[in-house]
Amino acid sequence: MPAAPLLQLQDVGRRLAGRTIVAGLDFALDRGCVLGLLGVNGAGKSTTLRMIAGVLAPSAGKILFEGRDLHEEPGLARRLGYLPETPPLYAELRVDEYLAFCARLRGMRGADAHTAVGRVLERCGLGEVRRRLCGNLSKGYAQRAGIAQAIIHDPDLIVLDEPASGLDPVQAASIRELVRELGRERAVILSTHLLHDVTACCTRVTILHGGRLRYDGTLADLAGAHEGNLESVFLRIASADETQAAA
Repeated sequence: MPAAPLLQLQDVGRRLAGRTIVAGLDFALDRGCVLGLLGVNGAGKSTTLRMIAGVLAPSAGKILFEGRDLHEEPGLARRLGYLPETPPLYAELRVDEYLAFCARLRGMRGADAHTAVGRVLERCGLGEVRRRLCGNLSKGYAQRAGIAQAIIHDPDLIVLDEPASGLDPVQAASIRELVRELGRERAVILSTHLLHDVTACCTRVTILHGGRLRYDGTLADLAGAHEGNLESVFLRIASADETQAAA
């Protein structure tokens, strides 16, 4: 019997104040996959990520982690790392102090916490700013510190919401390389509206529009099906809805 996917969404939906935010989401991924979650603003990307991370409960459907229901077993969320769109930094703490605090939140103490902090400082390129206050970090270093807190406990799944948003080209390229590296050992979900980020570091792409899943497949499948490049498929999905709305 084949093993269950690391993450699986089964007909997942979320309603808020009587309004449907997302509905009917079905997709799965496993280790070694970097999934690009694409969509225009308001497509439901951040809501989807919050449900996957356990921050929001789905109004319908199930989110399964290796076949186990995340809503019924919230402790499974400890095996996830999550970076929201705004990194959850404490401005008054140094970077190393902040990461030590995050390690303690994850249940690490003493030598284990010290080792974990040293590991993510090196992996995320934060060594030269380790004693700088989080509130004095540049946008690029703040994003790196946010990723460092998301991976400090060595999670199986990493969920990143717009990690390259607002970065200059050099900073964005550095973040993309880090995402590619993380995806070699784990599963990564990268939410973005930047098509280049997906083609540069993702193996699969899922496109949301109007709160629904409109495309799910590998980048290789996209090319092999002669549907055009990612940009043309994405624009076709978005413009089709606009045309229907106008009609």
